[in-house]
Amino acid sequence: MAVPLNPSMITIARGQRDFCILSKFGNRHGLIAGATGTGKSVSLQVLAEGFSQRGVPVFMADVKGDLAGLSQAGQMTEKFANRLKMMGISDFSHSASPVVFWDIFGEKGHPLRSTISEMGPILLARVLELNDTQTGVLNVVFRVADDEGLLLLDLQDLRALLGYVSDNAKSISSQYGLVSSASIAAIQRALLSLDDAGGSLFFGEPGFELRDFFAVAPDGRGVVNIMAAEKLIMRPKLYSTFLLWLLSELFEQLPEVGDLDKPRMVFFFDEAHLLFTDAPPALVQRIEQVVRLIRSKGVGVYFISQNPDDVPDKVLGQLGNRIQHALRAFTPRDQKSVRVAAETFVTNPNLDTASVITQLGVGEALISFLGEGGVPSMVERAYIMPPTSRIGAISDEERAAVFARSPVAGKYDQAIDRESAFEVLKARAEAPIPEQAPAPAATEGGWSLSWPWGGSGSSGSPAPPPPPPPSRSERMPSARQTVPPKVRTTRASSSSRQSVTETFAKSVARTVGSSLGRQVIRGLLGALIRGR
Repeated sequence: MAVPLNPSMITIARGQRDFCILSKFGNRHGLIAGATGTGKSVSLQVLAEGFSQRGVPVFMADVKGDLAGLSQAGQMTEKFANRLKMMGISDFSHSASPVVFWDIFGEKGHPLRSTISEMGPILLARVLELNDTQTGVLNVVFRVADDEGLLLLDLQDLRALLGYVSDNAKSISSQYGLVSSASIAAIQRALLSLDDAGGSLFFGEPGFELRDFFAVAPDGRGVVNIMAAEKLIMRPKLYSTFLLWLLSELFEQLPEVGDLDKPRMVFFFDEAHLLFTDAPPALVQRIEQVVRLIRSKGVGVYFISQNPDDVPDKVLGQLGNRIQHALRAFTPRDQKSVRVAAETFVTNPNLDTASVITQLGVGEALISFLGEGGVPSMVERAYIMPPTSRIGAISDEERAAVFARSPVAGKYDQAIDRESAFEVLKARAEAPIPEQAPAPAATEGGWSLSWPWGGSGSSGSPAPPPPPPPSRSERMPSARQTVPPKVRTTRASSSSRQSVTETFAKSVARTVGSSLGRQVIRGLLGALIRGR
């Protein structure tokens, strides 16, 4: 029999009965687990197709290159036909999903960019693999940028600001806390490593807009946003931190919507163990908070990993929809993972879960979804439904054809560069200090008196003070003002250094001119709130 499209549920697997995720519980999060080669990618593909067919946009990272097949219709082969016959599916038709390709490096999709300020010091420190002391110094650097009204858009801006902080370490340390030259040097070296890995392509403008992830095709299907990650996955910290940043952006920007008939968006986090590996406790706690609260924003998060114990217990407890593929028990750790996986399911008295997990075939899984009332169902054994799109990679020509008809074609492909910290600090260093005429001196009691602001101590009243320094808005455009963009050009790798006198004079002027109004508000994970 054919499987009809039911808007209220998504059929994922078939055993003695059909197993469906209820659309209204699609934002209750989920887990797809299993050893390599057991069918996790196909399960992810079927889930993505199901949500897309019901008008729900999807985001996923393609770490192996095989999820790009969602953009192409599948083909009927003998093996595929035997699978349909075994599962009792007739009148099956293949179809492609509406796909938009993205790529941090801009090679296999539209560039995905963010700015240094938007990433924030917490997540950037994780990318750079800084220790606690260096992370503290990076926080001071971001605070200086806020107080000085300096935009940090790309790596060049951050390098310039680090140089400025190093040159003014004494005055900055007295105001914000100790800033050591050794920590500054360590951060600079980490930035160099990040730049060599392609970080300069990610940090910059135009930054992507979240609304482009929520596109719907003309036929009403949700767009499947696929980020090419074959190259990015070689930098695990950058990969996991970038996806975490995307998740935090969704959390911060989307309004509360409560329970809906279907999710507003579904976010698939492949290789989820990388998110929690070596993560400091404070960061794990914030991840738990985002996962717990983002459900009310209408976003479902699905983690894909080899073992359920790759995910912390507090996060695992939020994952109501489970697909568990086969696990292998070759080592003591593997045997422990099998026991943990079995214990996470609602017990089925007719099924020895721990034994079955090691006996599942490719494309077979243990299933437990949320039923009516949000109650997890008993675990059962079933076969994953076949996807309508292609299983596997696509050719460069097929990718180019999808890219050409993208709804955001041309929007992000050309990088721009506007005035930011690098240009402002360079202009300050190069600006000559105007020479002032010596103040007239007055003699009184054999002492020569002169006043700091000019004039003489012998006059009846002191000379008026100088005009206040220019405000932030007068010195440079703010992040929310419109600045005519210009095409990015190559910058010099080093900036002019100030003399000690120039540095001291400008530092005093900045201290006098700083105000609480220059502060910028950062979000839960260190991202800026850009006038949302």
